[in-house]
Amino acid sequence: MTQRSTLARGTTASSAQDGLTRDALTVLQPGFTGTTAPDWLLRRLGEGLASVGLFGRNIASPDQLAALTAQLRAERDDILVAIDEEGGDVTRLEVRTGSSFPGNHALGAVDDVQLTRDVAFELGRRLAQCGVNLNWAPSADVNANPDNPVIGVRSFGADTALVARHTAAYVEGMQSAGVAACTKHFPGHGDTGVDSHHDMPRIDVGLDVLHARDLAPFRAAIAAGSRAVMSAHILVPALDPDRPATLSRRILTGLLREELGYDGLIVTDGMEMQAISATYGIERGSVLAIAAGADAICVGGGLADDDTVLRLRDALVTAVRAGDLAEERLADAATRVRELAAWTAAPRAASGARRGCGDGRHGGHRGRPGRRTPRDPGDARRRHRAGHRPRPRRGLLPGGQHRRRRRDPVGRRRRTRTPPARHHHRFLHGPGRGHRRPGRGGRPARRRRGPRRTPPHLDVLGARRPPRGPPRHGRRRDGRPAGPAARRPAHRHPRSGPSLRRRGGGGHRRNLIAGR
Repeated sequence: MTQRSTLARGTTASSAQDGLTRDALTVLQPGFTGTTAPDWLLRRLGEGLASVGLFGRNIASPDQLAALTAQLRAERDDILVAIDEEGGDVTRLEVRTGSSFPGNHALGAVDDVQLTRDVAFELGRRLAQCGVNLNWAPSADVNANPDNPVIGVRSFGADTALVARHTAAYVEGMQSAGVAACTKHFPGHGDTGVDSHHDMPRIDVGLDVLHARDLAPFRAAIAAGSRAVMSAHILVPALDPDRPATLSRRILTGLLREELGYDGLIVTDGMEMQAISATYGIERGSVLAIAAGADAICVGGGLADDDTVLRLRDALVTAVRAGDLAEERLADAATRVRELAAWTAAPRAASGARRGCGDGRHGGHRGRPGRRTPRDPGDARRRHRAGHRPRPRRGLLPGGQHRRRRRDPVGRRRRTRTPPARHHHRFLHGPGRGHRRPGRGGRPARRRRGPRRTPPHLDVLGARRPPRGPPRHGRRRDGRPAGPAARRPAHRHPRSGPSLRRRGGGGHRRNLIAGR
């Protein structure tokens, strides 16, 4: 019995250790080098790693990117594949040629919210086709400092209301394509004069300015349903005089979680940036970030190897054992990562395998199921080149002539669709020069000489005329024959169609005008 109890305790301890290690790997978002997944990365995915970050060095073409993400999903189907694709100056999909999408500054200058939503949707659609499901965008920073060295044109502008409405539109458009948006850089990187890649920026403004200017776009993003928020490596003494936002519990938990009511994934900015690595180190910085309320550690822009992943994993496990990091906090962070992965996998599973990648010309996923998605502006041009005409609606012709019948050369009757309203004059008064006349064997029409005649029952604009007095000469008020003669079949000829002798010449044209 004692031996069994010892084995049970050993098994339980081993399972707890495995669960702790898996959670520590789950909260990491590492990068790697090369255009195919290295062996060490595939091994870590099998051990519990749930996210991967892609950079320009990993992408050679859209098809190569699709093959890379397929390779990653063959190892773990619910993996989060993240990328920094803002459009404009910051692009990974088109890193060799420059982005074909406008950046935030251009969209803000146009100030068309629907355009911003459509651009974000199309960008998200292309990312989804390539297998990417998390985009570290948009930038919700209000560019209050014109000398800002790191934000600049990445911001929608310097007006808070403009940045807020375009941030919300961008989030909606991106996520309607099935790609999670990651709004950055909380609590706002726009009023800095230092690049956090090189040093620690500092924002010395009061709480009233922060709430009115910098936090408003993040409130709009949260209201729009942003699935992720990225923290900034900046020091804001009005919020926390001791630690930067990424490592501050007051900012990530007290402000973002509790005051603003955000319940999604919190991702850190790159931990190898000098604002963190030069002051705290990436191992201690990662532990402090998770303890402060972050859920995912972004690393890999500069450090992209297996050794970095193992160092961070071991630092988190050691911190839990030493009591510096609560195991429940680490487990909660890992749960949020898995929940976001499940959200991104839902539209992919519903839509099936995607076809094509990158340029939008190969079909593929057009949006999340059950949603109306913006229409590609190029579709109308392609339909026009292909000779496609929209199906006309009934009831466009005057007098209720929504159905017309005509006779083909051998006398059979066939139905024709209602011509569009802009073409009804040609159908009523005969084809113009160069058109084919119906029922004449496809011969080109002769050019009409003299002014066009208006049918007796229509005025010049095509509207039905009111009746003028009683019918005369056995004809109805609309000009058509009355009585049995109207139902008398016309003499037919096997080649020429309805006889011109009985109709008095031009019988086919008269039939067409009268609506027979």
